Amino acid sequence: MEIEENKTVHRGLKKGLYVIPTAFTAANIAMGFLAVIWSIRGFQVAAADPVQASGYFNYAAVAIGLAILFDTLDGRVARMTKTATEIGVQFDSLADVLTFGIAPIALIYSWAIGATFQENSSEHGFGVFLLFMYLMCGAFRLARFNLQATRPRVLLEGTPKLDKKNFVGLPIPPAAGLLAAIVHFRPMPLSFYGEGLGRFYAMLTMILIAVLGLLMVSTIRYSSMKTVGTGRRNLYVVLVIAAIGMLMWLYSNYVLLILSAAYVSHGVVWYVFSLLRTRRANVDARV
Repeated sequence: MEIEENKTVHRGLKKGLYVIPTAFTAANIAMGFLAVIWSIRGFQVAAADPVQASGYFNYAAVAIGLAILFDTLDGRVARMTKTATEIGVQFDSLADVLTFGIAPIALIYSWAIGATFQENSSEHGFGVFLLFMYLMCGAFRLARFNLQATRPRVLLEGTPKLDKKNFVGLPIPPAAGLLAAIVHFRPMPLSFYGEGLGRFYAMLTMILIAVLGLLMVSTIRYSSMKTVGTGRRNLYVVLVIAAIGMLMWLYSNYVLLILSAAYVSHGVVWYVFSLLRTRRANVDARV
């Protein structure tokens, strides 16, 4: 009887563990929802009270940053507790479309494009188009990741294989994280800086949106960071994470921008170095 009771307890505990990753995914969705709401509120008061609008925009940016944390934790918890399920994977992808697709474009539109350009201007229309393409690229990136993760036979030959150490293309959370970090760094709506400077900053933001969209659908490899903390030097990893966490607490606007920009750019740097190395190897082979 005692053995059967122990088995029942362990089964109940195992079922309860499945709720934990789902709870983190639900928190991810909640942050995306709040980011959209705060972006809308900021856009409503941007013209009348830029300072109050900057508060709403900052809240939205922080919410997206917290969503990245929850999105990272749900996958790690699922792997640690061995509670990963197919429905969990699909649920996480749908959450990412909202939090890292719709929420960032709502924030960038309210903070930069909608606040700077007239609604009937060509710049406004082109900015809306770029935001839509960013969302499409992000959705395509998530769909491709799901297909590569399951490795179905219907994939054509030559499709880059997925490995645990690298992602194919820029993941959508870091792309959204960079946009959120920029807003967190300077949350005042761009219209606050005057017509000339505000339009210039808005144009730079539109260029960044286009670049992020292209990076998401590219085949450039990005480190997945899944092996961090799994080696023998766990103590050093913990110390580094603790130091970064303290710096975030003290200088979040600078540290978050540096970290997000470093991650987005490191894949491009590796890609350029690999091209140069391959070209140099071909030249040496000819000689």
